[in-house]
Amino acid sequence: MATTHTAASRSNGSRAARHPADLVETGNLLRTQADAFAATQSKQDAAKAERHDVVVIGAGQAGLSVGYHLKRRGVDHVILEGAARVGDVWRNRWDSLRLFTPAKFDSLDGYRFPAGRDVFPTKDQMADYLENYARKFDLPVRLNARVTSLRKAGGRYRVETAEGAYEADQVVVAAASYQAPRLPAFAGGLDRRVFQMHSHEYRNPAQLPDGPVLLVGAGNSGAEIAVDLAATHEVILSGRDVGQIPFDIAGFLGRKLLVRMVIRGMFHHVLTMRTPMGRKFRSKMHGHGMPLIRTKPAQLKRAGVRRVGKITGIRDGKAVADNGAEVSFSSVIWCTGYHPGFDWIDLPVLDAHGDPRHRFGKATDVDGLYFAGLHFQYAVSSTMVAGVGRDARRVASWVASASKG
Repeated sequence: MATTHTAASRSNGSRAARHPADLVETGNLLRTQADAFAATQSKQDAAKAERHDVVVIGAGQAGLSVGYHLKRRGVDHVILEGAARVGDVWRNRWDSLRLFTPAKFDSLDGYRFPAGRDVFPTKDQMADYLENYARKFDLPVRLNARVTSLRKAGGRYRVETAEGAYEADQVVVAAASYQAPRLPAFAGGLDRRVFQMHSHEYRNPAQLPDGPVLLVGAGNSGAEIAVDLAATHEVILSGRDVGQIPFDIAGFLGRKLLVRMVIRGMFHHVLTMRTPMGRKFRSKMHGHGMPLIRTKPAQLKRAGVRRVGKITGIRDGKAVADNGAEVSFSSVIWCTGYHPGFDWIDLPVLDAHGDPRHRFGKATDVDGLYFAGLHFQYAVSSTMVAGVGRDARRVASWVASASKG
């Protein structure tokens, strides 16, 4: 792939910095061999490790929720977080980001979100809420503990981090399934002088040079960033129509009635893995993302955002859309989603797509391994603050029962 200018390389002139949302690095060999559980110990295995009954990987809303319920059940555990502060996964998103749900749906179990019920919190308010949540319940979070591998050693789970090793009988992976930025194959065809970044690097329009900006990917992130940029740049948004929620979530009816029907009704109780409608919706969503929630096509048009079809390649320095149209641009933002990013899990538990094989968060191939915060783990709401508590309670109950056994 050709060398390109990115936001990170402009700032340090060297290797692109990883975003705090990337809890772990990828690159470890995925083991699916028959000897994946070999009990032999290397010198590294013999190194002293801190022992706990349970290790929770990730201190986002999923990990903190699991930690809260484990503490209530008296289960010894530690929560490992790769960032310098709890909530950095939110702090380091784009400046204008607000949650899709009003504050009345943004509370984790045991602690009400400190804002007006119909207010849509900013990303910094959400970050501070998570940090205060961990402090309020004195959850055992270890910061700057970036996990590099999870494997079996000597009959227990061994978790390697940049700061040391941990061993446990049970592990909860609460790192979500959006760890590694995804780029299309044709990204390598860009001229090396073109400024480009992935959406997880975007903060505000000042990062981009003058000239037209091409956003590749027209889901929620692409649409919101397009509106954010439209006041200062010519913006071209490429990608298929993903559909939209047919009402204004910030309007009176949206805030007072319709958001509740969608978030607490459809997303939490109807579209689940236990209903035929939910299973069908999950299959349709896989690899395609959610319909537009806040930003509507009419809003994009009013902002002056130009829509083009799906980009299929680069030719003579221009992007080529699926209808043959050619698009000129000065910079590119890839709003093309993420790979699961779980190849640091050195156990035979991932499917051909790199996603964990599980049932409602319990690994189906090994005992003592659980997940929280996965895409559609049980329902659409599984990755939302509004829905993560239910999955966390279920996982914590399993863990506590196994600990007593």
